[in-house]
Amino acid sequence: MASLSRWAARPPVVMPAMSATPRLVPTETTNPLSWKVNASKGRPSSTSGELAALTTDLPAVPDSAPEPKDLARIDCRGSSVTRDGRWLVPLRMEVRVTGGSVTLDFTEAVILQPSLLIDADVSASRLTLVTKPGVVVDTEEVAAEGSYVKVRAHGGPEVPVILRIQVSGKVSGGHLTARPPGRTFWRWLRRHPQPHAPASL
Repeated sequence: MASLSRWAARPPVVMPAMSATPRLVPTETTNPLSWKVNASKGRPSSTSGELAALTTDLPAVPDSAPEPKDLARIDCRGSSVTRDGRWLVPLRMEVRVTGGSVTLDFTEAVILQPSLLIDADVSASRLTLVTKPGVVVDTEEVAAEGSYVKVRAHGGPEVPVILRIQVSGKVSGGHLTARPPGRTFWRWLRRHPQPHAPASL
């Protein structure tokens, strides 16, 4: 009887209430982003349709290497046109200049092919090609009428040819020049130093 009284004196044990709602365990059907890994190949086994749905909102990645144009045209009449900086050199160019000037600067141009064909028609105008070491210009196929055609080579050691420019067409009463870039004032000053002033007594 004493043991029964001690058992009755103990506080009752309260068990936690069980939820009536069953617990939902995430599976592949409840979590569409879950992937099953193919153990034999070590990569996700999701279908291409599922991947396409997940990557719909991602921005497209542009190609890293641009493609040069097959043909670029310049039609200059009584004005001045310049291509300089990091412009993309095309495969072929048609240059028409009447009473104006066109300058093609290759010193910083993006060159992706070994040759460039230029069909020039220069009338009472000036066409200038600014080159750099490795850029070679050929004007043997240019017909000149009362004009000035000149190709100035670079000084210093020879370097491998990276671009060969073949110029054809005609020049009437104008100028066609291929030359290195002109010297800046500071380059000119270094090549022509000022004489020292005589010391004052």
